[in-house]
Amino acid sequence: MAHTPERPRQAVILAGGRGTRLAPLTDTRPKPMVEFQGRPFLEYLIGMLREQGFERLVLLLGYLPDVVSDYFGDGSRFGVEITYSVTPPEDETGWRVRQALRHLDPTFLLMYCDNYWPMPFADMWRRYCEADAPAMVTVYRNTDGYTRDNLRIGADGYLEIYDKSRSADGLSGVDIGFLILRREIIERLPEDNVSFEATLYPELVLNHELIAFQTDHRYYSVGDHKRLPLTKIFLAAEPTVILDRDGVLNVKMPHAKYVRSWRDWQWIDGALDAICRLSRSGIRVIIVTNQAGIARGAMTENDLSDIHREMIADVEVAGGQISAVYHCPHGWDDGCDCRKPKPGMLYQAQRDFHLNLSHTYFLGDDDRDGEAALAAGCPFEKVTETRPLSSIVIPLIKTIKK
Repeated sequence: MAHTPERPRQAVILAGGRGTRLAPLTDTRPKPMVEFQGRPFLEYLIGMLREQGFERLVLLLGYLPDVVSDYFGDGSRFGVEITYSVTPPEDETGWRVRQALRHLDPTFLLMYCDNYWPMPFADMWRRYCEADAPAMVTVYRNTDGYTRDNLRIGADGYLEIYDKSRSADGLSGVDIGFLILRREIIERLPEDNVSFEATLYPELVLNHELIAFQTDHRYYSVGDHKRLPLTKIFLAAEPTVILDRDGVLNVKMPHAKYVRSWRDWQWIDGALDAICRLSRSGIRVIIVTNQAGIARGAMTENDLSDIHREMIADVEVAGGQISAVYHCPHGWDDGCDCRKPKPGMLYQAQRDFHLNLSHTYFLGDDDRDGEAALAAGCPFEKVTETRPLSSIVIPLIKTIKK
């Protein structure tokens, strides 16, 4: 690689706007100080950054800056070092960043104060270094239509179009921030009150300098009122464990054979009790399972539904609960996004239950389960004959609940 900078430890957060779309909540506080479970949104962002190895933060403030600085101080109470750069609230993002130029490291993370996304920074940094691009932006693929697209990515992974008006044809994906930048990019900004995105993005796209890090993990926002209910659920962080089925809950059939009816089902010793232990501990249980037998004609969707209905009933009689079961009905070579090792079912569960997958354990017995967990950013525990679900659950509960 032509350029291998040191892994950044500095994050710069744009947090100066008035947040008028959140009024009246923002009449007396900036939008990143809106509270969830008694903590401001910005505190959750700072906690995530600390977990990802960031040590120094620069907060770019404007509107009611004392509300932020009085709460966070020098950052020591939150395990980081915080520097503040304050400009008038009317200032645009480009001017705000340029005014902080003297505080910026040679390479740093730039993000917005109103989006939370569980950042896998090691993966991002690897992608950035391999691309050897001066700038990398995080892009939510938006396959679920969560928001309006504002960009298009080329086959080589670089942005081809960035359209802040969201009106161009062929847009697919949305910029959610979390940019890795070299300081020299900021030096290109004119010494005028300009928008960072509207000024620099088109130039970077034109010069083939803006690579994308793409994600299917939904982001959560305090940008407007309609986002707040989902953000509240997400930040409440109900403890959840995702389980594979065959080989974890029930005895796995021989290769290319399937549990085709409830008569074929055999609980693995201790698995039923393990689910009940999770439920009694207040941990939600979700199942994800490949079921290629449907594509191969060995069983039908109705057959599978009958099996899962009986499985859930057994769990409920024993005192436990399964909140959802996701299955992939496709064959090995169908090229779907849901068959493990693809992470599609994990992302579907994430969107349905507003999970933070970086804090959601996935337990499976197959290498494909581990690959799916890695792709989705889930911590993974492997179930084996000598390490069944029943032996994993008790220490796992302690880890999750501490």
